[in-house]
Parts: sequence; C-alpha cells; structure tokens
Amino acid sequence: MTFNLAAGSLIKHGHARKVSAEECLNLLQIAYDHKLVQFGSNVRERVNFICNCCGCCCEALIAARRFGLLHPVHTTNFLPEIHEDGCSGCGQCVSVCPVNALSIVSTNDRRLPKIKKACLLEEICLGCGLCVSACRGKHLTLEYRSARVITPLNSVHLSVLMAIERGKLQNLIFDNQALLSHRAMAAILGVILQLPPVKQAMASQQMKSRYLEALIRRMNLKEKK
Repeated sequence: MTFNLAAGSLIKHGHARKVSAEECLNLLQIAYDHKLVQFGSNVRERVNFICNCCGCCCEALIAARRFGLLHPVHTTNFLPEIHEDGCSGCGQCVSVCPVNALSIVSTNDRRLPKIKKACLLEEICLGCGLCVSACRGKHLTLEYRSARVITPLNSVHLSVLMAIERGKLQNLIFDNQALLSHRAMAAILGVILQLPPVKQAMASQQMKSRYLEALIRRMNLKEKK
C-alpha cells in the first residue's frame, strides 16, 4: 500500500487505484489474518508505504534472516515474552516467525526430559507480533523493549541519521549540493540540532565546522536554561 506523493504518482500513471480508508483497513486485517508481516517506511510523518510480506519472498525479511544482527529491518518497540509455565513447546510460534528468532529447546528438567519450550533470540527479533497471534494457549504477550526504538520524524531526519551513522554527512551535504539551497541546508541543520548529544558530536566531527559546533553549543545552553 502506498500513500501521499507516492500513491498520487502511481494512481496518475495507472499503476494503482485509489481505495477508501475503510477498504484499506479491511485489506490490512486480511493480510494480518494470513500471518503477513506488516511494516512501513521508517518515518513518523507522511509514511509512503506499508508492506504486507511473507518471510519466503520478501527481500527485506530474507536479509533480516541472513544478517539479523546487522538490523537490516528496523524493529518495533516491543518484544514477545514467553510465559514458560504454560508453554508446551508446540512450535506454532516458531513456524510463523519470519526471521527465525524463535526456536524450541529442552526445559532441562531431569524429571521431564521430553518437555520442550519456546526460546527467543532477542537480538534478531522484529517485534512483529505474529508469534503472539499464533500461540493457541495464549502463553505469549508483547512487552515493551528495555531501550526504546526512536523512529525518524520524516525523510530528511532519516537521511541525516543514516548519513551520520555511516560517516557520510559531508557527502550528503556536498554531493547533493545542499549548500546551494538555503532551505535544504536549514532542514539538515534543524535535524542535527534536535539529535541526542552523541549524534551531534558525530555530525560535528564529520563536518569539521566551527559554525555547526557553535550552533550546537548555543542550542545546548538554551536547553539547560
């Protein structure tokens, strides 16, 4: 499903059709009922798409299985919690997990050596919740992650964050000639000034700009007051 400018362009050129909000919600429910993973563009404002994917065909989910520890797909703010007292190790949750984050292991109970239970590898879990809906005994629930996942506000915020994390902020500015556009440069600086101190320090180091350092210092002083 596409939204906003992306949807408008696809509809205009005959590659998609417009649907109502009600039909959209119905289609999302059908996809959820068929155990498809639902995720959208990694921004909070003006989302361009929502994908409804199966683990066998989606390139993003295949990458998540192969390179899970590198986090090619951003996670939700939730993790499934296994209630071991009731878990029978039936494997329903394992069968629907698109990234192989769940497995069935022994309970290591000498009295009941054949009893199994589900086990979660948190490092690669997407927090999609498919396992929770698949658990017939309702022994799985979604709980908040200990560290909150911060979704970028918009596409500019996302681009700046990605550039900083890859050490390419200077390329984002100079290769895209952002310096020639006051509006583009203002947008980039606006994002940097709203980032956590660690990210600001990374941006300042990559830019090697006294002007940026002065802006960050001034902004931090205002917040302290």
